[in-house]
This record gives sequence, structure tokens and C-alpha cells, in this order.
Amino acid sequence: MADSAESLLETPLGALHRELGGRMVPFAGYAMPVQYPLGILGEHLHCRAAAGLFDVSHMGQAELVGENAAAALEALTPADVAGLKPMRQRYALLTTEAGGIFDDFMVANFGNRLFLVVNASRKHDDFARIEAALPAGVKLNRLPDRALLALQGPGAAAAIAPLAPALVAMKFMDVAEVTIAGVPCFVSRSGYTGEDGYEISVPAEQAESLARALLALPGVAPVGLGARDSLRLEAGLCLYGNDIDETTSPVEAALTWSIGKRRRMEWNFPGAERVREDLANGTQRLRVGIRPEGRQPARGHTPVHVPGGAAIGEITSGGFGPSLGGPMAMGYVARAHATDDTPLELMVRGKPLAARVAAMPFVANRYAR
Repeated sequence: MADSAESLLETPLGALHRELGGRMVPFAGYAMPVQYPLGILGEHLHCRAAAGLFDVSHMGQAELVGENAAAALEALTPADVAGLKPMRQRYALLTTEAGGIFDDFMVANFGNRLFLVVNASRKHDDFARIEAALPAGVKLNRLPDRALLALQGPGAAAAIAPLAPALVAMKFMDVAEVTIAGVPCFVSRSGYTGEDGYEISVPAEQAESLARALLALPGVAPVGLGARDSLRLEAGLCLYGNDIDETTSPVEAALTWSIGKRRRMEWNFPGAERVREDLANGTQRLRVGIRPEGRQPARGHTPVHVPGGAAIGEITSGGFGPSLGGPMAMGYVARAHATDDTPLELMVRGKPLAARVAAMPFVANRYAR
């Protein structure tokens, strides 16, 4: 995180954010809009009802090229990259030798290359780690000259159809190379909100013109980081550095589904010994959803206790869910207390707050399957 406004980086849409009234804050070393005049609550609900446009250009983009690119990436992740069909995308983890999560990322198979999107706060470390592990004949091309936009919400497909009709036929986790409003783009039907929508990689110099074209579509409004966080939490999605990090294993993070079946037979990825042990014998703690009773939210680092008793965990993300109509959180609790509806007690500013373990997502996902 940069410590002064002068040292913050700008995305290609920085001027547009200010023109739209965006309130800029530091995030992962960038000046990013936390909200626009509509406000976090309004932006959240608009995305759930129509379509919101997010600037996520701070994320890291790269392509992996070479005949053995999939095998090279599998040396760093338990995901089944070799089995990823052309024009499809997959969620994956980079794991550490100790079995922790170095980062989570998206990988897409564009036929002649693998396209990667990694977290903003980890991109330099991720790319250095990948490059250090590559064999001869495989190369990582970083793509700092590309921006990334996310058009999210139940109205996203209908809104963008006049500009790019081909996108409507895509299914969840499909990818395509499509021209939108005259701009060549890499597009995935995916996102970080639990809603239908698209993530659109665009040349940086054409990002503003594309963003303006998308904002001019009926039902599309700009959405900032504040609503992005409440949307992803309602959807039960992890934020790296909060809910997962190098101390958490894929199993205790409830991300076992991202480990390929073939990879579970090979056990040849970093941290495989710990993951195998966790799968065989269970973990001491598990990531769960938590619903506090009443209206008061519980934020990250709030201690979780047995009612009237000992501490058994900690909240990693928490807030108010505008679509849920109440507070929500996720965090880690001792495995014996991880069953849905288990009563808990949250110590909020020294006072106990009743809560229960709850299934995630808190708001049903609406992907285009």
C-alpha cells in the first residue's frame, strides 16, 4: 500500500473516475474509486438489479506461451491446467511448499496461450515466482499495457448485446476474443460479485473509450471498491490477504474443489504433502459463513467464541449485506464448531454478539450456466 497520494499509481481510467465523482482511496498501491455519488449501498443494489461497471485494471495480467505451458504452470498449482479445454477459464491457487496459498488467480486457455489474471497486491511476487519455475521453451509475458473492466449484474448480457452480440451465447467461465465498440478485447463470462457478467481485458490506451461506451448503455452505472467488497462477501468469495494467505491451506479454506482430480492422484504440486494430510485427516479449523444476530456487523479480526466460553476462531471479512438485509461475515472456526447453524459468540468491542454458522453464499449466485 502506498503511503502518500503522490506515490499512488493510476489506472488508465483515473481521470474518468474523477469526472464521474469517484471518491479515490489507496488500494494495493493504486488510487481507486471506493464509491461514486450513488453511494456504496446504491451501487451494490444497482449491480444486483441491473448492471455495474467496475475498474479492476490494478489486477495483474499475463500470458504464458510455449508448447509445455500447461505442464509448467501445474508445477506451481494443484489445478488441472492441462485438462482445461480451449476457450474456457478456471479458478486456481498458487500454493507454497508448506501447503499455504501464495495467491488465487484465474487461468484461461486461449488455444495458443494461457491467459492469467492475478491479484493486484501479489502480481509482482506471482509473476516472479512463475518465471523462476519455467522450463526452456515456456515464457511469461507480463501485460502491463492492458486494462481490465468488469460488467456485472443480471442486465449485463442484455446491455452489452448491441455492441457484441457474440457475448450473449457465452456460458459461465467461457472466454472469447471479441471486438466491442471497435476495441479488440479478451473476454471471460465471470466475475467477483456472484452475478452474471463479463470481465473484459482491453488495451490500456482504449480503456477509457470502451468504458464510456459501456456506461452509455441502458442500465449500466459505475461501481466502486466498496460495493465490490459487499457483493463478493454476499457471494461467499475470498479476498486474498483477508480470508486466505500463505498460512491457510486449500482444505481449511474450503477451496478443495479447485484441486483437480488427476492432481489428487499425482500429488506433484507445491505443498501436496500438507494438502493430502488435510484431506485424509481433516483440518483443525475451517472457513465458514457467519450470520450475526440483529443488525450490528462484525468486522475482520473479531474473535469468535463458544457462547459463554473459549475462543475458537476469528472473523476474516465482515460487513452489512445490502441484498441480504443484515450483517454477514466469514472466518475460521475450530472444525468441531463448523457445522451450519452452530451457535457462536462474537466479541465486538469487548461485548458478546450472538451469531450462528451459516451456509455460503449468503445471496444465491446467478451465473449463466
